[in-house]
Amino acid sequence: MLNDEHFMRHALREAQRAFEEGEVPVGAVVVMNGRVVARGYNQVEKLNDPTAHAEMIALTSAFNLLGAKYLPDATLYVTVEPCLMCTGALYWSKVGRIVWGASDEKNGHEHITRDQWPFHQKATIEKGVLKEECAQLMKDFFKARR
Repeated sequence: MLNDEHFMRHALREAQRAFEEGEVPVGAVVVMNGRVVARGYNQVEKLNDPTAHAEMIALTSAFNLLGAKYLPDATLYVTVEPCLMCTGALYWSKVGRIVWGASDEKNGHEHITRDQWPFHQKATIEKGVLKEECAQLMKDFFKARR
């Protein structure tokens, strides 16, 4: 069944790749018309690039594949709530829907009012899809680093 949990599992597989490569385990996929068209995982250390977040890599891949700079019909699934940089990229790319698993308690958007909405005004948000699995991967990663 092609639902949010199905596609979040794809994002979790990307996050697992990051984990295995020693990267902060965040994964993302871009979905259009019921199929994954692009994927990404954090590659900050691998690429020595602080902007190489899962969302940025997935979005760039989607832009290149589709030959488009706007993705209003796309859904981005990401295992952890997007940071400010990635939120800006989602805004400018006009992604129609953003779905995340675990919230980012330190840098999240929970305190923001609708007047301060950082996402595109037409975007819809779904939070907490497979949040326990997404959060556990992050906990395991940071526990192993201590």
